[in-house]
Amino acid sequence: MMRQYELVERVRSYDPNADEDKLNRAYVFSMKAHGSQKRASGDPYFSHPLEVAGLLTQLKLDGASIITALLHDTVEDTLTTLEEVQRLFGPEIARLVDGVTKLSRIELQNLESDQSKQAENFRKLVLAMSEDIRVLLVKLADRLHNMQTLHYLSKPEKRKRIARETLEIYAPLAERIGIQRWKDQLEELSFKELNPDAYDSITKRLQDLEEQGAGRVDRIITELVDTLHENGLPQATVSGRRKAPYSIWRKMQRKNVTFEQLSDVMAFRITVESIEQCYQALGVIHARYPVVPGRFKDYVSTPKPNGYRSLHTTVIGPERQRIEVQIRTAEMHEVSELGVAAHWAYKSDGSSQPKTEGRQYRWLRELLDILEHAVRPEEFLEHTKLELFQDQVFCFTPKGDLIALPRGATPVDFAYAVHSQIGDTCVGAKINGRIQPLRSQLQNGDQVEVVTSKAQTPSPDWENFVVTGKARARIRRYIRTQQRAQHIELGRAMVQKIFRQEGYDYSDKALEGVLKIFQYQSADDLIAAIGAGLAGARDVFNAVFPGHKVVQQITPDEKIVQLTRGKTSKPKGKDSPLPIKGLIPGMAVHYARCCHPLPGDRIVGIVTTGKGVTIHTIDCETLESFHDSPERWIDVSWDNEADGADEKVGRITVVVANEPGSLGTVSTVIGKNGGNITNLKITHRTTDFFEMLIDIDVHDVKHLTNIIAALRATPVINSVDRARGR
Repeated sequence: MMRQYELVERVRSYDPNADEDKLNRAYVFSMKAHGSQKRASGDPYFSHPLEVAGLLTQLKLDGASIITALLHDTVEDTLTTLEEVQRLFGPEIARLVDGVTKLSRIELQNLESDQSKQAENFRKLVLAMSEDIRVLLVKLADRLHNMQTLHYLSKPEKRKRIARETLEIYAPLAERIGIQRWKDQLEELSFKELNPDAYDSITKRLQDLEEQGAGRVDRIITELVDTLHENGLPQATVSGRRKAPYSIWRKMQRKNVTFEQLSDVMAFRITVESIEQCYQALGVIHARYPVVPGRFKDYVSTPKPNGYRSLHTTVIGPERQRIEVQIRTAEMHEVSELGVAAHWAYKSDGSSQPKTEGRQYRWLRELLDILEHAVRPEEFLEHTKLELFQDQVFCFTPKGDLIALPRGATPVDFAYAVHSQIGDTCVGAKINGRIQPLRSQLQNGDQVEVVTSKAQTPSPDWENFVVTGKARARIRRYIRTQQRAQHIELGRAMVQKIFRQEGYDYSDKALEGVLKIFQYQSADDLIAAIGAGLAGARDVFNAVFPGHKVVQQITPDEKIVQLTRGKTSKPKGKDSPLPIKGLIPGMAVHYARCCHPLPGDRIVGIVTTGKGVTIHTIDCETLESFHDSPERWIDVSWDNEADGADEKVGRITVVVANEPGSLGTVSTVIGKNGGNITNLKITHRTTDFFEMLIDIDVHDVKHLTNIIAALRATPVINSVDRARGR
């Protein structure tokens, strides 16, 4: 356990002006307050706040943060009060301790945390760290030490819950504030607990690789150093490290490859003296070694949102090894290791309040904006996970401002990232000067210009393609407001109609007596539930007038049932299915409308009760719902020798420019390529584009592919794809 003088010396080594007396008093106060308390490991409880303080000294944090770390559990776990902390250590320390204590108290209440409680915990964390980012740093150090001692906990389910929460919440937060070292440790410790078999397997393979290539890393470093020194960079240094097991595991999952197929498990870092030398070193490396295409990233000119700057490239390097090379200055390296702590605001200006307006804090302000618009804690957690987890694309405004968005983001996400009002009134977008549909996915380097209109409001359809939490939260809030108004209007009309039919005058006051029966707070809530179909208008009327006698009459519903029964006796058309191998002769066959299988597609049969066999394409999303019923799957294939004269329906989705003659062009191209349109439905329309589903009679999948290729070559058509699940 660290001694008192050792902790003080650590702080004074980087901050000579630290309040030594206050640090000593905090050390003694915390030790006495925790007294004889023990941790699950059997160590004195005081060892925990001391280790947390030690972790923060590695980031060279100010004295207030170190004192907060020493005291962070005293108010929660001992008889100490917040007033006592304020009296002894001042209001700043008391405020920080209170922020961390509130978070710990929530966690202790929710040891068997469900989704809602975990979400509430995270909501409080965002609020606390928005007031002072040091609360988050203390909390991360606290979580890191708890993860380091996690194996002492006896309950496996509790260990797994803590590890999962760490992986989903705290590791991404550590990355967002740029503390790469902590992020890697949190991920590795969580991965080791949640998936020990995979962790052990990857660790063993990494060790085997090191043994097989004994000395290889040193030889690669030596060759890289010699290459740089010979080409005018005598001060450049090189270091190498293997990638973390969790990072390798994620890449194996994301790219669906085996460990043997991964060839860049080693990363080498080149450190130079200036930004100019970064690009000079990049030129030397690219001139000397073959470059792996598509693996170059420039985070120097476009830094990550957390301030991270570096050049990344992958080359076929020394000894024909595929290696990843990162090039940065010493200052950039400090930021990558320490994150926000590397340019700590109050180190330089003496202010006690950290700034939270820098570019690296933009994500925090966006989380607060989501918090404002999310109704339930679970919804907030869902949206913020979207913000924290996804890889980034970098786009530019027409003025050249950089906007970082999750991969897969659309112009609507971009509009909301610029400003909520711009998102709400967005009607169109120009990507690199060309008008594109709002559902287009943005790519790195795109310049996006958003077109707005005061008459525009958020469209419910946007929720189907936006990916940022902020955009989704704003759209859902608007939809809820609009839907409630429509439900109230519809519900009131339904109730008024029943009252009128039965000879009563209606007023909202009549419903107040039955609110408790239906468990609603107000008449408007009950009326909205009627409009939404959650409560029946007739049931409400019967509750208001329980003695009213209903006159028996034939309802329109009964007439509809009779008509439907009549329809079912109509004979079906002469739709004879194409012969398929693998079926019992005479078995009924249906073609799935979700994927529209065509001759030439790989197919599978699913036995459906009362229908026979339904044929799906092998990549149809619907098949996931039959994953647990292998007995219903039948191995089938198209019979190539059978007579294929019958036409089959192929469905495509087309985005076409809203111009005169566009639809005629589409139908002409399809007709010229031997296709026959049997159905056309416009699914989405804007001022500039129409999106439509088109059913075409074709011979087989090759025929449909030819038609799609011809359509893609047509200028008025923006995009064409085979429709799936529609």
